[in-house]
Amino acid sequence: MEDPLTFRPNSSSLHWSVNNVNETSSTSSDAYIISLLLSCIYTILLFPLGLMGNILILLVNFDPRQRMSTPDLYFTNLALADLVLVLDSLIEVFNLSAHYYDDAVLCSCMAIFLQVNMYSSVFSLTWMSLDRCLALTGLRMRALPENASISHCSRVARRACATIWAAAILCTLIPFATAHVHHGWGRGFCFAGVAEVQWLEVTLGFALPFCVMGVCYTLIARLLLRFERPQRTKALHMIIAAVSVFFVCWLPENIFISVHLLNGDTNASRRRGNHTLWQRYPLTGHVVTLAACANSCLNPLVYSLLGNTFRRKLQVFVKSVVLNCDNISQYYRFTVRDES
Repeated sequence: MEDPLTFRPNSSSLHWSVNNVNETSSTSSDAYIISLLLSCIYTILLFPLGLMGNILILLVNFDPRQRMSTPDLYFTNLALADLVLVLDSLIEVFNLSAHYYDDAVLCSCMAIFLQVNMYSSVFSLTWMSLDRCLALTGLRMRALPENASISHCSRVARRACATIWAAAILCTLIPFATAHVHHGWGRGFCFAGVAEVQWLEVTLGFALPFCVMGVCYTLIARLLLRFERPQRTKALHMIIAAVSVFFVCWLPENIFISVHLLNGDTNASRRRGNHTLWQRYPLTGHVVTLAACANSCLNPLVYSLLGNTFRRKLQVFVKSVVLNCDNISQYYRFTVRDES
């Protein structure tokens, strides 16, 4: 005859296991629904802002009726990288089940695409900050020849943009080649999940650029505070907004990656770290991913729409577009009248 005292613990253990599975399943379902809701909010609010803002910057700066200055060239370079990231963000924010990470080739291609444009965007922001600091402090004029022309400065700016893209490509392809030499092309492996690659993202893609931007904007703020100018407050507001947006958007993901790395989860597989924080805390991982994607959506607002120069060029562009539309409408009206 079975002892009831030995049977009850087994029944209790079985009951607890079933409840535990149900609670885990319920938690995962809730996290999925919340993540999906956040992705929809991002798509409705931030995605159109980033898409239209970056396209507008490209259209205005490529307008042949207006001269593209050196800052405009940097804004164009930044908008190009941000536009690609914004378009790709729809795949990233709705990849809630992370199925494409299981395919080595697809995941690696996606990771290369993302990292090249991510590094290009971050390096562009850093170089723009450094260039602005050198211009205001007068160090750039000392470095250039005394008879340097506008065309010479434009060539220097184009070389800087080419260097930015070259550096972004190298910072992506070198870790890609190194990781695949060591790990091969096994199913489920993606080079961006390697610990060394993620440390490179944290240091070279966030910590170092933020330190450079922080030093540059500190020097700019101190310089502006010395002079009593009406536009001083507006300039300081733009500087504070630029640093704050970059810091707030990228800090959560970099903290999340750093915690994952410091925990010793170094098994490489998916881009977001397989048996790591992205699986244990999927909702938090999704939130930090959305925050990082938001940076490319907010950059046009901070760096261009808040600038007086861009607003003036935008007014000229809108007036020319409206005038062309009126001319086309009048031409069509007269043509129809003559035919009738």
